Amino acid sequence: MTLKNDKITIEISSHGAELLSLKSEGREYIWNGDAAYWNRHAPILFPAVGKPYRNTIRIDGQAYTMKQHGFARDSEFEEVGDNTLRMLGAEGHDNYPYRYDLEAHYRLDGNIVEITWTVSSRDSRDMHFQIGAHPGFMLPDYDATDAIQGYVRYLDREDRAVSPTITSALADGNRVPLAQPQTIPAVMPLTADTFAHDALVFEQGQVAEAVLCDKQGRAVLSVLCPQAEAFGVWAPHKEGCPFVCLEPWCGICDESGYCGDIADRTYSHRLAPSEQYQFTYKIKLQ
Repeated sequence: MTLKNDKITIEISSHGAELLSLKSEGREYIWNGDAAYWNRHAPILFPAVGKPYRNTIRIDGQAYTMKQHGFARDSEFEEVGDNTLRMLGAEGHDNYPYRYDLEAHYRLDGNIVEITWTVSSRDSRDMHFQIGAHPGFMLPDYDATDAIQGYVRYLDREDRAVSPTITSALADGNRVPLAQPQTIPAVMPLTADTFAHDALVFEQGQVAEAVLCDKQGRAVLSVLCPQAEAFGVWAPHKEGCPFVCLEPWCGICDESGYCGDIADRTYSHRLAPSEQYQFTYKIKLQ
């Protein structure tokens, strides 16, 4: 599916309803999916954000296998009109025994891409899930010989600069509490070692907007999501990696050792029968 206006053009795949391309004036902003670094572009994270402990979730006392970031990103979607795609085979997952619909809607507004994912319960019991975004962006004017490849600027829900804190580190994809919180600069440089210890994860809604800036500190684009309960910033710790992911989440990876029910996972969301939940984020080009 391709959408365009007089400022931007986007392409969305039926595989994972994933944003494959965002172009303006001939410039590509979305990561190209080179498998040498990361073979995705901007996947949907559902029904798990991050990694469940030992790749396992528990629903009503039954254990199910659930891989990192869930399965929506590897599912097929079909167009159902109005720039909307719906996931096929939503009831075909033995490891997630709920009845539901998942739809992805894309809308253009000038230099802004608005992405909305709607989860609709069709089950007779309460449904529990997490949902989040994982868009990757090309670093502007990447040069492996430069010590700093750009910056990420952090803003809160009041549009104020914020120096967020990290309260957990990641070990094998799960959170391990830090003895002392670590404060990250409000304008964070991107270097070869920024992600030496995996993603930076900001909890408790500290970050509502992350702005990608070039090496001179000029804003290139921003990812806005005031409803985000957590915000991840990540790139593979590989030499020559020319992109960064800015990830708003309504969910988070498990703490190491967590063996509780899906309903009690951190930032788990509940839908009663026939209820809906919408997750919306925006990509704004500067």
